[in-house]
Amino acid sequence: MTAAAVIAYIDGGARGNPGPAGFGVRIEEPDGTLVEEFSEAIGHATNNVAEYRGLLAALDWAKTRGYRELQVRSDSLLLVQQMRGNYKVKNAGLQPLHAKARLLAHDIGRVTFEHVGRSLNAHADRLANAAMDAAE
Repeated sequence: MTAAAVIAYIDGGARGNPGPAGFGVRIEEPDGTLVEEFSEAIGHATNNVAEYRGLLAALDWAKTRGYRELQVRSDSLLLVQQMRGNYKVKNAGLQPLHAKARLLAHDIGRVTFEHVGRSLNAHADRLANAAMDAAE
């Protein structure tokens, strides 16, 4: 069975930038019903690398479960604009993460990116902070 669409709230961060880093992902149904939450400590990284690692985890989650449509919501304007193709990915460390994210998004089918304020991303932020705590 293939599900229609889900929303992934993603966040990543690093204490010190670079520093102990992690990401959080919250998957919801369009009506706001929680599907799943997860986070991961990723060791020493930058904020932007942590944001992309959160995106990759959300994309991989959706692809593995057969979703063909995903809306990604992030408070990282840089990530959203890069994934929309509006900003170039100049940082050499982000280029392979961006390329992998583009491939995964293509494999899923329809993936859209929305920039949201921090207040609308509170659950993913909480998960990312727990992951950063684990990375320290």
